[in-house]
Amino acid sequence: MHQQDRELRLALQDYARRVPEHAALAAGYAALLDEPGNDPFARSRLSGHFTGSAWLVSADGRRVLLTHHRKLGRWLQLGGHADGDRDLAAVALREAEEESGLTGLRLPTAAIFDLDCHWIPERGDVPGHWHHDVRYVVQAGADEAFVVSEESLELAWRDIAGIAADAQAEESMRRMATRWLERRIP
Repeated sequence: MHQQDRELRLALQDYARRVPEHAALAAGYAALLDEPGNDPFARSRLSGHFTGSAWLVSADGRRVLLTHHRKLGRWLQLGGHADGDRDLAAVALREAEEESGLTGLRLPTAAIFDLDCHWIPERGDVPGHWHHDVRYVVQAGADEAFVVSEESLELAWRDIAGIAADAQAEESMRRMATRWLERRIP
């Protein structure tokens, strides 16, 4: 077993302790590490694989940078495929940098902020599959001037309290906004 797999397993246990309503989900993620066969960190594992995402908050902690995702057509947090990288916090940070063009981003903690397992529909020759998304808090520096990447239709800083109160927002977005406002992170 890789050292980073052990670290992820410990992080999942810590998350389950802090967010008991997600204990079964965290256990399922840990079980994915034990499944024989294809690497769960590679997108070639078509039954499902790990992804890393960033809850990218402004320096003052009141706003989050969201992407209007080009392929999915929804407002979501930044993130993407691990592509073999077993350090999902590093994946989240890298994806945030690549998708926003922001510099000076930092991970204030390596603790998992949220987990979300969601279905990705078939697209072209890639069949539908599950993303086992592991989400981390990433914090912006003073410069908030982003650059829209080819993965996004647009980017926007959004008020976190507004997302928490928006009944039309994706359930996982409301959950993360509420968790952030409650500061249910270490």
